[in-house]
Amino acid sequence: TLQSPMFVTAREEFAAYRDSHKRLFMADFYRRQRKRMDILVDANGDPTGGQWSFDAENRKKLPKKLVPPALSRPSWTAHTEDIVSLVNARFGEHPGDAADFWLPTTEAQAGRALKSFLKERLSLFGDYEDALSSVHPIVFHSVLSPLMNIGLLTPGAVMDQTLRYAKKHETPLNSLEGFVRQVTGWREFIRGVWNTLPPAHWEQNFWGHERQLCDHWYDGTTGIPPLDDAIDRARTTGYNHHIERLMVVGNLMLLCRVEPTAAYRWFMEMFVDSADWVMAPNVYGMALHSEGGAFTTKPYICGSNYLRKMSDYPKGPWCEVVDGLYWSFVRDHRDFFEKNPRSKMMLGTLTRMDASRRDAIFGAADEFVARVTR
Repeated sequence: TLQSPMFVTAREEFAAYRDSHKRLFMADFYRRQRKRMDILVDANGDPTGGQWSFDAENRKKLPKKLVPPALSRPSWTAHTEDIVSLVNARFGEHPGDAADFWLPTTEAQAGRALKSFLKERLSLFGDYEDALSSVHPIVFHSVLSPLMNIGLLTPGAVMDQTLRYAKKHETPLNSLEGFVRQVTGWREFIRGVWNTLPPAHWEQNFWGHERQLCDHWYDGTTGIPPLDDAIDRARTTGYNHHIERLMVVGNLMLLCRVEPTAAYRWFMEMFVDSADWVMAPNVYGMALHSEGGAFTTKPYICGSNYLRKMSDYPKGPWCEVVDGLYWSFVRDHRDFFEKNPRSKMMLGTLTRMDASRRDAIFGAADEFVARVTR
């Protein structure tokens, strides 16, 4: 059997990991990957820098005066021009405008995109990996997933060039490790999860949510600035970085009680790097927790405090809406959160909350859900 260059982990290798562990956990798989591939480990197999993950260091807010480099747009080839005309003619009703197409379409262009990331954005990628910005949509992300997911770049080549670059140029370890974790860790883990779990697994509806999306989720007119910006970027570019996808769009779809397949459909429709193998685990598992947590321990939900902490979005009425969505979700799923040590303390905060504030934010949330879903 020939191993696909689209991934660096053979199905047999992931099966060996799966069979040796009781549960599917990214951290266990990632350590195994680093040792197996001899990436950022010493002669004893211990991690460079003394720890396997520097994720705790990768949560800084983007300073106002720090301007990430603009993403360069490759020139269109003759084929691109022909395809743009065809797409406009046949799919003009679809989101976005093909005239704004901005992605590499050749191997050479993809290679230049990788080199540009390594030279211009890798060094600060780690620090601001989780940052949200109303001004800079890419921040310091690589934007290489669309290229890897169709084969213009392979993860093996991406890692080889990245590690060679880091040997020649001073690169912060938290940035290098963070990028290695995304490519050889999370991407490979998600593909393995997809191959391991049966199709019926993703059809579950753990929370019993049934609400459907209204046009606001396609037009970017919900009234929540971080969400509307993410929707607008998805509509115009087909891309959001992972925090916009998980902690903005996915989080708010879950808190609005959106039916899982409706949320999944939106993610598949809106992103240029979408594919079943990557979207099913990320949407049903990470964003919605609708499959019950086969490889996660809790839903990734947040209120306005986190969104403001990680961004430049000012406080406004939208905060009341998001907080109402968050706390009403916690209220309605009290039994779940009581059983989870990592989230049990939230119930105490809810109990101590002033009654007038609870009423105000719950009312704002109810009005929002009624307006943007059906």
